[in-house]
Amino acid sequence: MSEPSLHIVCPSCLSTNRVPLARLEARPQCGRCKSALFQGRPLEVDAEGFRRLREHSEQPVLVDFWAPWCGPCLQMAPQLAAATQRLEPQLRVAKVDVQAQQDIGAELRIQSIPTLALFHGGREIARTQGAMGAMEIVRFVAEALA
Repeated sequence: MSEPSLHIVCPSCLSTNRVPLARLEARPQCGRCKSALFQGRPLEVDAEGFRRLREHSEQPVLVDFWAPWCGPCLQMAPQLAAATQRLEPQLRVAKVDVQAQQDIGAELRIQSIPTLALFHGGREIARTQGAMGAMEIVRFVAEALA
């Protein structure tokens, strides 16, 4: 019997890696490019990176939809980084700049920013709007996955 594993998308080359659950905490590396699969900070992704994370990752993906001109988004950035330290490697944290990736914002009907959306199994399972502290972000994820 094979060991339980997850498909995890590499933040550097976007290839999909099969990682045994027992090795998630052991700083796994990409089999293709050798980059760390978890880097301790939110990943800034474009449309292709977002699509790959949403469709090919078997772990939940928390996405911050933001824009560089948004004051509350900029205030929340360090809080999201702190939350990422607590949430990885159980889930992936990513950021999508809706100004640069307008198609994603339109497709998902992002009405205001910052917006946090949690995806699992390729679909959105929870969403919240407004700037949050690190512990509020962690709590939002925990409640959504419960």
